[in-house]
Amino acid sequence: MVGVTGTIRVLVVDDDPLVRASLAMILASTPAVELVGEAADGSEAAAAVDATHPDVVLMDIRMPKLDGLAATELLRARPDPPEVIVLTTFHADEYVLRALRVGASGFVLKDTRPEEILHAVSRVAAGEPMLSPQVIRQLIAHLGDTGADARQQARAALSRLSDREREVAAAITRGRANAEIGAELFISLATVKAHVSSILTKLDLNNRTQIALLAHDARLIS
Repeated sequence: MVGVTGTIRVLVVDDDPLVRASLAMILASTPAVELVGEAADGSEAAAAVDATHPDVVLMDIRMPKLDGLAATELLRARPDPPEVIVLTTFHADEYVLRALRVGASGFVLKDTRPEEILHAVSRVAAGEPMLSPQVIRQLIAHLGDTGADARQQARAALSRLSDREREVAAAITRGRANAEIGAELFISLATVKAHVSSILTKLDLNNRTQIALLAHDARLIS
């Protein structure tokens, strides 16, 4: 789901009724967004998506029955999945990193200002990157070294890329924005976007954050 036109349909999944109520008020503050449903646990997310057909899901990470990580992985494995924004209390929470690996489009802190939450929903619904290059750099810095098996698998995946695509992937891992990548590699912005799209297709990934995480696992940059 990329490039939603019209009202953005949002589903909220959180076990705290106060958080759900707060998010409902925030989402109701603009006619551009419609709250189409709520779920109190990750185990209810799939049925709620079937019933409401949201464009974006705001997903809590820690829930008692099925956490947001598992629920995100299930939703993103669907043929036409909604975008998922993870709700968390920590910038570099391990659950957040795992959620991003399985396809979440980004995350917002639960104490984020209302206008920033709405901005995040709008960006994700439009198919734009949710995480800024600065946040990607923070995430990569938080990661430790990966094991030999993960490193081998990541390198095998990256071997499907052309030399130029590997250079673009390395630049993404260093937190470069598209314009910076173009300037660094002496290519146009349109060419950068084409390379990013090709990388996502070849590696069967959802977003540039997953590219950065995979490149980190492969030690594409030191």
